[in-house]
Amino acid sequence: MASGKMENGQQQQQEVRRRRNGEVVVDGSEILQLVENKEAFGKFVEQKFRLLDADGDGRLSVRELQPAVADIGAAIGLPARGSSAQADHIYSEVLNEFTKGKKESVSKSEFQRVLSDILLGMAAGLKRDPIVILRINGEDLNEFVESPRYEPEMAAIFSQVESGNSTLQQCMLAAIRQLTVDHGMPPASDSWVMENIIEPALQELHGDNLEQPVTQEVFFQEFRKFLAIVTQRLQGHPVIVAHTENTFDGNGIKKLLSNKLELDKLLDCVWRGVPKEKDRTAKQYIRVAFDRMADSINLPPYGAVEQVDAVVDEAFKMAKAEDGKAVDETEFKKLLTEILGAVMLQLDGNPISVSTNSVLHEPMSTSSTLLSPSPPSPMMLGNGKLGDQ
Repeated sequence: MASGKMENGQQQQQEVRRRRNGEVVVDGSEILQLVENKEAFGKFVEQKFRLLDADGDGRLSVRELQPAVADIGAAIGLPARGSSAQADHIYSEVLNEFTKGKKESVSKSEFQRVLSDILLGMAAGLKRDPIVILRINGEDLNEFVESPRYEPEMAAIFSQVESGNSTLQQCMLAAIRQLTVDHGMPPASDSWVMENIIEPALQELHGDNLEQPVTQEVFFQEFRKFLAIVTQRLQGHPVIVAHTENTFDGNGIKKLLSNKLELDKLLDCVWRGVPKEKDRTAKQYIRVAFDRMADSINLPPYGAVEQVDAVVDEAFKMAKAEDGKAVDETEFKKLLTEILGAVMLQLDGNPISVSTNSVLHEPMSTSSTLLSPSPPSPMMLGNGKLGDQ
């Protein structure tokens, strides 16, 4: 059942790709090619190391590593530091990967080794869940308006957005937020799209009835005109969007739990990575350990998908894994295994599908000046939280 759900999700993503013109599929191959080319990766590390080494002493202090840690967090979808206690734990763990929790600074070779591991992890994630770069130029939106889909879908949207005394303008603004890249519309939540596409299109409409109450018939007629103007603006100002689709159904956890050898290896690995005192660790580090297992069990990092976070939170609550007590290795692994099982059951019964549509503002620069290979890796170009539009 779970594998069938995943296959359906992959088929839907492939269909999205086939519908787009001029799309680029980012599957991690460029990152992998960079890391595997020793000469090119060495030059890449040299350049990034110099950017970070502010005092030029040939080593990166904890302070100089902070921009790297922030960029890595953004790349894997974590919210900004300080916005989540759980995310802050993960930022600390990323820093610990560089310093091993003891060193005050790291050499270039140490930096290169850890960065290589991180980029390989990103490449593996992109291979599993590629990012599709779409060029939205109005063609798909025009096709939607002229198709038999238009009236039934707009009737359903109108019934959601019309409150009895809504004006035409209120209904149109609410309705266009319901359109997605599947309709050929870039995210209306993006400020650039609103200011350069939607608001100018509204201004081109005759304003006499924009502030009047609206019927469904008038809405259909005027919204069609509105989308025609939006289409024209998109033709003159194409919008580049990074699109992803993911279905989290617990199948990755199921595979791990069915393979005792791999499960034991992973539990041993995360146990070795948590702070200990007299062979015991605080239960709060179970959360950190679970998140470090995320890539191995096909889950997003904590803080990236709210719906998945809620499932994980409930599993931790059921296992009483956050009461502040210390646990030994056996208890630690037992609790983690219980939490894995609880999350798997929840996702198997109620899979969570999410998509992201993040506008890439031209020029296609990245928010991460540290980690982006050349050309920039679109892994760095998202907005953080998944589930936008």
